[in-house]
Amino acid sequence: MDAAYHRRRLRNLAEAGQAVCTCFREQAIHGYLAGQVTYNLGEYPAPFSIGPTQYDEHLLRQFAEHGVHLIQIHEEWCDSQRRLGADKLSSHDPEGLGRFVELAHSLGLKVILYASTGFFEATDPDFDPEWAHPKAHLVELFYDYAECSPAHPGWRAYVLPRLERVITEYGVDGLYNDMGYFPLHKLDLDPTVHISPAPETPECDAAAEDLLGLVMDLVHRHGGILKIHVDTQRSVVRNGLYDYLWVGEGVRDLDGLCRNTRGLKPYVVPCPDMSRAVIQDENDLYLYSVPYLQFPLRVDGRPCTGQRAAVNGMNYRRGEKCFWTRHMRMVWRNFQEHPDMPPMYGWWDSFPGRPEGRSRWLHHFDLYRPMVKNGSRAWLEIRDSSLFFSKIPDEVTVSLFVNDAMYLVLANYGKSPVDIVSRWQWRNRETGQTGDTLTLMPGTLRYYERADVDDGGAPSDQ
Repeated sequence: MDAAYHRRRLRNLAEAGQAVCTCFREQAIHGYLAGQVTYNLGEYPAPFSIGPTQYDEHLLRQFAEHGVHLIQIHEEWCDSQRRLGADKLSSHDPEGLGRFVELAHSLGLKVILYASTGFFEATDPDFDPEWAHPKAHLVELFYDYAECSPAHPGWRAYVLPRLERVITEYGVDGLYNDMGYFPLHKLDLDPTVHISPAPETPECDAAAEDLLGLVMDLVHRHGGILKIHVDTQRSVVRNGLYDYLWVGEGVRDLDGLCRNTRGLKPYVVPCPDMSRAVIQDENDLYLYSVPYLQFPLRVDGRPCTGQRAAVNGMNYRRGEKCFWTRHMRMVWRNFQEHPDMPPMYGWWDSFPGRPEGRSRWLHHFDLYRPMVKNGSRAWLEIRDSSLFFSKIPDEVTVSLFVNDAMYLVLANYGKSPVDIVSRWQWRNRETGQTGDTLTLMPGTLRYYERADVDDGGAPSDQ
């Protein structure tokens, strides 16, 4: 960062700030790990080794070479059903997990593990029925997960030290907290047993906020990252008690997901549930996320075969009435009959898999990454500005990302082509074409970099 770098950055920020009059949201970008991957390890509760293979090393190295920094491991690292010699908050293959984390760290990748401040197996010998209301259970596949009350002192005393041990014992870089709590204001709980620090209302999940604050302090004390998954209407989301918010479970409509989460801070990581959603084009995943400072979670890792729904001796509690049991058994049957079909990689991936999914994700991430490096500033959904000679059409979203270069992202959500004429020259970062007229076909996303600079411009996209 020599003087020329700072000159470019300061000039760009000044010019962008003067050009933008109104926008939906403005945000400074600091400490943002943009590219995140949820990495499937195996078909729990079937036995498997977590230890890295040549396949894992190749794939993790590919992600690292593209600038990915965060790998998220889902629940298969632990043993929620106590079937493989461990438990919900310890690994059934600690040696293999340690080697996997060591490999990731050697490549510059951080690793976070699934945990929960709410979900706990109701058949576990450690479970205290007093922790959860009888109505607050999630029963699917082989789980009978009680949604433990964040207001119960005994549950807190049980889970918090174990969450800390997960970080310290396995050397990971944080937690992915699938919060799993039922709104307490809807339950008839004994207030002398379930003690909330403030009234529980539709607007305030007081106990959950307090518990999540303790978890956030715990994770940050170890220099870690906290990602959460919870209903976006909960007050823990409104109050930003997380580093990253994962959204998209059960979502079929990408446009609706975008509209419902575009204002959430600091960083949203969308993962549309492709077990239910259908996209017309692989690029749709980015059309509905990139203009709002979001980048989709990549579902990847080892192929998901569906065997998790066909393990001998397991109690699949709702049988074929459970969506996930039906879905994964269908995957397992097809995997056995057609082993060469494009694989899926996890719960929220498409079946069959999308052959271009990984390459398109890497392509868009290569374009996204330089726009959001530390010290950048984003103006999202610009409405009034001096950037263009005419009003921005209602069906078009324009967002500006600025650091030592100036980046423009345009998305056309309408059904007709649009031409927008800018006061500045822009280079299309995918085609290399330069000009002041920016053409958008329906349902397209375009990445631009300002071209009319007087000092040699910004560096390349590396």
